[in-house]
Amino acid sequence: MKHNQALMTGADSKLRCFWCGDDKLYVEYHDRQWGRPVVEDIALYEKICLEGFQSGLSWLTILRKRESFRKAFRGFDPKIVAKFTKRDVSRLLKDESIVRHRGKIEAAIQNAKCALDVQQQFGSLATFIWSFRPEAATARTSKPPRRTSEIKSSTQESEALSQALRKRGFKFVGPTTMYAAMQSLGLVNDHFEGCFVREICSKQQMIALKNIRKTVVA
Repeated sequence: MKHNQALMTGADSKLRCFWCGDDKLYVEYHDRQWGRPVVEDIALYEKICLEGFQSGLSWLTILRKRESFRKAFRGFDPKIVAKFTKRDVSRLLKDESIVRHRGKIEAAIQNAKCALDVQQQFGSLATFIWSFRPEAATARTSKPPRRTSEIKSSTQESEALSQALRKRGFKFVGPTTMYAAMQSLGLVNDHFEGCFVREICSKQQMIALKNIRKTVVA
């Protein structure tokens, strides 16, 4: 495996962002999920919750527990999670297959209720979340990052999204956490220049934006 500041060459000879290393699960996540646009509300809600659980931990830790999280939180359907009770909180605190943090568990339940409120007000969680996409993110003149120093931990847009979510009652949605979500959900494309996935994500992002705009118009 060869490295430069931003890219690595994997065993399959493909250039990737360095951060996924050679862990098979992480490489698959990088190749098939990170940066690819997500417009389904359940998936968006799940990601917001998992980014909150990741706070203070590595994303790989969450990734390895992802299926357990999905089972514990009933597929992350906000309609179901919003009805969780204190009994469910106790159940989750005993579940060793997930991150047992009372504040984060209670936040996931609270966020489910808030997600339903957003759906009622804006038609979908996707419409609301994607309204915070940086305009420059899909501009043809935008330059892809070439080194880690070019990628910020938070941006003006992630701060605005964080503030808007908090205003609506969401928890564990700080600006750094929300920028990580924006990266993974495809609102921004932070695959480094030369990464084989970057162009794929850009094309999919444009399609996603068109579909969201059609939904808003409809």
